[in-house]
Amino acid sequence: MNTFSITIPQEQLQIFKEKMLNWISQFNIFCLLDSCNDHNNTTSISWSVAAGAKRSITITKSEDYTSLKSFYDENPVFLFGHFNYDFGITANSVKQSNSVSAAFPNGFFFEPEILLQLVGTVLTISSACYNTKTVYDNIQEDISVIPHKINKPYLAYRSVAKTQYIADVTKLKGHIQRGDCYEINYCQHFYVNDICLEPLAVYQALIAASPVPFAALYRLNDRFCICASPERYLKKEGNMLTSQPIKGTSPRVFNNPLADEESKTSLLNSKKERSENVMVVDLVRNDLSKVCVPGSVFVKELFGLYSFQTVHQMISTICGTLLPRAHWLNAIEATFPMGSMTGAPKKKVMDLIATFESEQRGLFSGAIGYITPKGDFDFNVVIRSIFYDSKSQRASFYAGSGITVESIPEKEWEECELKIAAIVKVLQLDIE
Repeated sequence: MNTFSITIPQEQLQIFKEKMLNWISQFNIFCLLDSCNDHNNTTSISWSVAAGAKRSITITKSEDYTSLKSFYDENPVFLFGHFNYDFGITANSVKQSNSVSAAFPNGFFFEPEILLQLVGTVLTISSACYNTKTVYDNIQEDISVIPHKINKPYLAYRSVAKTQYIADVTKLKGHIQRGDCYEINYCQHFYVNDICLEPLAVYQALIAASPVPFAALYRLNDRFCICASPERYLKKEGNMLTSQPIKGTSPRVFNNPLADEESKTSLLNSKKERSENVMVVDLVRNDLSKVCVPGSVFVKELFGLYSFQTVHQMISTICGTLLPRAHWLNAIEATFPMGSMTGAPKKKVMDLIATFESEQRGLFSGAIGYITPKGDFDFNVVIRSIFYDSKSQRASFYAGSGITVESIPEKEWEECELKIAAIVKVLQLDIE
């Protein structure tokens, strides 16, 4: 393994990042994890890029932790990749859909041929396959421009009409009122046919419209995930586990600071949003307690309010100490899929999700991230994302909200519309 480090002047960072995006387009497999200069100091790494696959593992079976554990343990190195939502559910809980756009396997991880990490202004390039100084020079020499052209408005289709959505939410509230569950995350699916995209340019446009701390641009051959996620699923640093579920959303009000502050205050004071948030906090506490030292799980922050470009979000932070001698994968096994994208109790609401949602979620509600040679990791929640199959030229995206007994179906519909607003704008979509 050889490395090359260099300090890049602050004023040149954005230009270098654009050159780097051009450079990674030559690889059929890559993963960019991007904090978008997070002002909330969520992560110390500005961005990481894993390019090329020295070796990889594709996980086809649901909940196949054993093969991934063996793959990692035989050579503990940096791995990048993903878990699908479907990775965390057994076969009899999955409703087979008629159409799954830009489908990714249940899980996929790869050891990168080249790893680039930017911490502050210091860039480090590591590789056992390439001359790292040459890699840097090749990136700097790139003078091409990433094209971004949407030549016409495209038509996007919904998986569920508004009348059916309202009826479904009403039925789900009936399950809550009967005591089947307390809260359930119900999602819609949107798709666009015959759309030609340049994923790198779309990524740049999306994070410009919605800069977030857990963005990702992920390619697996013909499939792309263009992700503008504000949410962390789970992080392991040493023996400390940290989860930061989001429950609670309100719109930003541009050019009106007073109204924007009122929107933020309304979110904080919302009985419905607070109850939704505290339910997922309890679920995460319960999940973490399965793999953490007894008594070590605690809520570091409850009902934290964070403002992003397009929305205010209510985020809570839960931490715990991983049991001695526990494998890092035990933490994933105990907590995946994340409670913010299921509801509570998890098993029951996942059965309801399989019944009510017309499409498999695939990578949506899954996680993209990395594992280090020391067994640390950091994974996001795959939301606010575009999934694109460059071969079939089909794009899809999803939006959901947490349904509670106090939910007003029309308001839940509006929340979904708010969450897809940046995607609709970037892709210039009309939705049927």
